[in-house]
Amino acid sequence: MNKKILSLFFIGIFICMNSCGCSKDNNSESGNERTTEGVEVKPLYSTSRVLKNPLSGWVMYCSASADTSYLDKEEYVAVEGRNVKVMDYSSALYIRTKWSVLNPADGKYAWNDPDSELYKLLKAAQRRHIPVAFRVVVDGRDQGANTPQFVFDAGAKYAVENDKYPDRKTPMPQDPVFQKYYEKFIEAFAAEFNDPEKTAFIDGYGLGKWGEGHSVAYNVNDVNAVDENTETLKHDVLDWITKLYAKNFTKVPLVINYHRFLGHPLGQGTFNPNSEGLVSLAIQNGYCLRSDAFGMNNSSWGYTDWEKNIASQWRYKVPIIMEGGYIVNQHSYWNDGAGYRKGHPEDVRKGEYDASKEAHVNMMDFRVGGETDSWFQDAFDLVKSFISEGGYRLYPDKVIVPGSLKSGVSAKIESRWRNMGWGYFPNNLKQWNYKYKVAFALLDSNDEARQIFVDDECEPSTWIESKPFLYVFDTPEVSVPSGSYTWAVAIVDTTDGNNPAIELAVNAETTTEGWVKLAKVNIIQ
Repeated sequence: MNKKILSLFFIGIFICMNSCGCSKDNNSESGNERTTEGVEVKPLYSTSRVLKNPLSGWVMYCSASADTSYLDKEEYVAVEGRNVKVMDYSSALYIRTKWSVLNPADGKYAWNDPDSELYKLLKAAQRRHIPVAFRVVVDGRDQGANTPQFVFDAGAKYAVENDKYPDRKTPMPQDPVFQKYYEKFIEAFAAEFNDPEKTAFIDGYGLGKWGEGHSVAYNVNDVNAVDENTETLKHDVLDWITKLYAKNFTKVPLVINYHRFLGHPLGQGTFNPNSEGLVSLAIQNGYCLRSDAFGMNNSSWGYTDWEKNIASQWRYKVPIIMEGGYIVNQHSYWNDGAGYRKGHPEDVRKGEYDASKEAHVNMMDFRVGGETDSWFQDAFDLVKSFISEGGYRLYPDKVIVPGSLKSGVSAKIESRWRNMGWGYFPNNLKQWNYKYKVAFALLDSNDEARQIFVDDECEPSTWIESKPFLYVFDTPEVSVPSGSYTWAVAIVDTTDGNNPAIELAVNAETTTEGWVKLAKVNIIQ
C-alpha cells in the first residue's frame, strides 16, 4: 500500500460558497499541484455547527444530587430573542462530588442504587446521549464529610482543621488504610465508568481543598505543615494516585489540575519549584491538563504566568480543559488585576475567554447556577465564538476520488485536511492510542457502507493552526459488486468496527451514521 504525505505551505484558507454544501471540479486548484485524477470535491466548512466530539466543546456542570430536570435547563438569550437549551451546546456533563456520596458504605456504590439521585441522574444523561465526567473530592475542609466514615472507622488517619466542625475530616493520602479503601473504590468506579460511550473524562486526582490539587495535607496535627518529608510525600502520593487511575481507566481520558502548588500543603504564593516536575509526572502516567482558575489574575492565588507557561509547554501534546475561577455572584471579581468592572460579569467572561484562547483549551465550562446564566445572558457572543474557534474542528477542504473504477483494483484518493479550531485533537493519548483514523467508504443506495478503506497514515493529531495537510492514499482492492455507489468520508473509531466517531465541521450531506457524502462512482467488472 503506497501512501505519502505532501507538505503544502501557502497563506490563506479556501472556503467554498456553493449552496449545495460542496463543489466538484476536475481541474487543479490554482497554485497547488494536483497529483490525482478524478472528481474533486470541496466540502463547505461550517463555522457555527455545534460539534459533540470527545474532549472538545462546552461542558455542562451539575451536582450528583441534581434533579434530572436540570439537564433540560433553558436560557433566554436576549440578543436573539429566544430560549435555548444548555445541553444543546454541551458535549459533556461534569459532576464534582464527594467520595462519600459515590461510596456511602463499604462495597456499596451510588451508581448501582436505583433510589440514589446519582443513579437517576446518570440514567437521564444516558437517555440524552451526553457522556459524564467526574471529580471525586476527599478533603472535608469547607465541605463536610467527603471521605466515607467507614474509612476512618477502619483506622485511616485524618486531621480536623477546626474543632468546631469535627465531621470535616481531612484524610492523610499517604496513609495505607486510606489507600487500601481508595484503591478498592477506584477499581469499582472504573468497572462502571471506564467506557468512552458513557464517560467523557475523569478528573483523577481530587486531593486538597475542593479537590483542586493544592492545599494537600500530610500532617495530622497541622494541615499546613511543611517539613523535610513534604516533597517526597508529594511525589509518592501523586505517583501512586495517577498510576492507580491510569491502571483502571484504560479507555477514558484522565486530567489533573495544573497548579503552581500541586500536591503541596500550601495553596497561595509564587510557585513551588517541584510543581512543574509533578505535572510532567502526571502526564507521563497518562494524564491531560485542566485548570480551575481561568480568568483570575491575582498573582497570589489566580491563573499566573506559571500556569500560562505550563499550558504553552504542553500545547499540542496534550489537551487542556478550563474552568473559570470566579463565581460572579459571590466573588469580588472587580478587585482582580485585570480591571473587571463591578456589576459587569461580562468582563469576567471575556477575561476567561481570552485566557482560554491563549492556552488553546479544548473545553470551556457552563458551571451551575449564575455562571451558566451569565454566559448565555451576558456573553452569548463568546459562547458562539468558542463554538466557532475553540476546541478542535476537523474537516477536509478538498478530496479527489475516482468517478469510475474497476472492481478488483485499488483506488487512489487524495485528501487535504485542516483543524480550524485552536484546540488539539489528542489521538495520541494513552487511552485512545491513535484509534481515530480517516476512512473512506463506498455507500450503496441505502447509505450503507459496503466497503470501508482506512488510511492509517492520515493522522489527525498532527493537524494544528488551520494548516493544510495533504495525503494520497492507495486503497486496498475494491471488492463490491458492480453498480453505482457514493464515495463518503469520516473519521472512524478503529476499535468500534470502523464506525464514524468524530463529527466533521462541514455543511454537507451526511448519513445517519456520520459518513459525509462526496461524489458518485460507478464500479464496473
